[in-house]
Amino acid sequence: MSNAAPVKRAVLIAGPTASGKSALALERARASGAIIVNTDAMQVYDVLQVVTARPSEAEMAGVPHRLYGTVPPSVRFSTGDWLRAVARLLTDEPGRELIFVGGTGLYFDALTNGFADVPPVPAEITTEIQAEVSRLDADGRARLMAAKDPEMAARLSVPDPQRVVRALAVLQATGRSLAYYQDHLQSGLLNDFAVERIVLNPDRDILRERIARRFSTMLEDGAVDEVKTLLAQELDPTLPAMKAIGVPEITGWLAGQLTREEAIERAVIATRQYAKRQRTWFRNRMADWTWIDPLASNTA
Repeated sequence: MSNAAPVKRAVLIAGPTASGKSALALERARASGAIIVNTDAMQVYDVLQVVTARPSEAEMAGVPHRLYGTVPPSVRFSTGDWLRAVARLLTDEPGRELIFVGGTGLYFDALTNGFADVPPVPAEITTEIQAEVSRLDADGRARLMAAKDPEMAARLSVPDPQRVVRALAVLQATGRSLAYYQDHLQSGLLNDFAVERIVLNPDRDILRERIARRFSTMLEDGAVDEVKTLLAQELDPTLPAMKAIGVPEITGWLAGQLTREEAIERAVIATRQYAKRQRTWFRNRMADWTWIDPLASNTA
């Protein structure tokens, strides 16, 4: 009789927005009794269920879901925060099959390949540096990085504001360059799991149609009320939740700066652009995963 420990299993389901990831995860979880784990950076926030296409309570019924809607929108929830939450989940749910589903490529990459575990950066430091960086053009940002953190500056092919703010905030908060943490990667969390890796790759034209229909449906299903609730909190507009696709567009509509049709058009364009960026990430970083078209026989 073998005393070998049972094999721990994980299924990873990545794909662009509106590609049918949640439906596939639910089908698999109902068949196997697995736990579904959110692997989407926006679906962690608790106010934006409709806007971020988070599964509804009815859809989640009967299947355990973790890390959905657990973070206030006032929090900057990082990849490191997500990984720490997953690590706790692995301890709390030993032996359960896990299905990680979402569209945030960096989460999947960190989960499987490891991550630079940077200590938390106080929000006030990030806000202070954002104010400084916002006044600079690309050349100014490059000079600032070269002066304060030449090692990290050499790693930034383009000194875009987000990366510059992140690097300088880490430096100020920890006294170490972000390059240091990148050179001391923590290992992935699934090294002792049997892992199945899936990328959903629907037909581009069908995906575009689904994106257009979905945002119009969101407006009917409560997205506007969610944005009103978010705006009532008077949060820092630079917070990730405030930048979720749909929030700026609906905000503009509520403020009278956009018509309803203009808000829909802008949100659909932004979503399609995001889906294109997701596909590029997956092609570059997940080429060896199993690619399937989940919509080949169902265009509804």
